[in-house]
Amino acid sequence: MKPTRFETAIALIDKANSEDTNTYEVAGMNYPKELLYSQRMTRKLLQFEPNASKALQIAARAQHICRWKIARNEYPMDRVGYLKWRETLKKMHANLTAEILKQVGFDDQFTDRVKAIILKKLIKKNEESQTLEDTICLVFLDYYFEEFAAKHDDEKIIDILKKTWVKMSDKGHQAALKLPFSDKSLDLVKQAIS
Repeated sequence: MKPTRFETAIALIDKANSEDTNTYEVAGMNYPKELLYSQRMTRKLLQFEPNASKALQIAARAQHICRWKIARNEYPMDRVGYLKWRETLKKMHANLTAEILKQVGFDDQFTDRVKAIILKKLIKKNEESQTLEDTICLVFLDYYFEEFAAKHDDEKIIDILKKTWVKMSDKGHQAALKLPFSDKSLDLVKQAIS
């Protein structure tokens, strides 16, 4: 059976992300970092929002497409530089995804919708942009937080958790509080949200 446009788009996003030379180890196996991240985004999205639209599923899968191509150190190592880097990345992710969607035959309306979700337009007002943001935060908290927290002091972690919490919806908060945190991490989360 011929794959659908949706399946082909996902496969092409995965193919692009599989070229990441940065690796991430899970259970003794090394995976291309952004390929693993994108698959975790899909898994978490479908747990969080099982009825996610195809547009939202593509946006989640492509949220970090080819992220390694623009290095953080190409921008000043301060807050302004960080925000510029993030903004440039978002545009690149949206444009690369749009190219793939056009290649497999999606129309402009669908492509523009996916781009808007990746760019997180009207966050807090657009349900799909908000769901993507919740999913990003949940993936961070579930898969990357413990390792990240071990490298930084509690004050910085609490500050980051506060910023993360503000971005999330009530539904996102409820999902986050059900994650299997260690006692120390759960304590940090509680301090951040109290």
